[in-house]
Amino acid sequence: MLSSIGIPGLILILIIALVIFGPSKLPEIGRAFGRTLTEFKSAAKDLTKDDDEKEKAPEEALKRIN
Repeated sequence: MLSSIGIPGLILILIIALVIFGPSKLPEIGRAFGRTLTEFKSAAKDLTKDDDEKEKAPEEALKRIN
């Protein structure tokens, strides 16, 4: 999806954001966006970790029985 934007499109988006939010707000918005991505990434990692643990649990139970 983002691969079709290209460099000119990204520059246009940055200019529009600069006009709308102003130069003082852009760093704050960038930090908030970065924190959001970090939280999303850690939540996704926790979900996949939980799924891996659920898959391993029956295997470990079978090993204990045998």
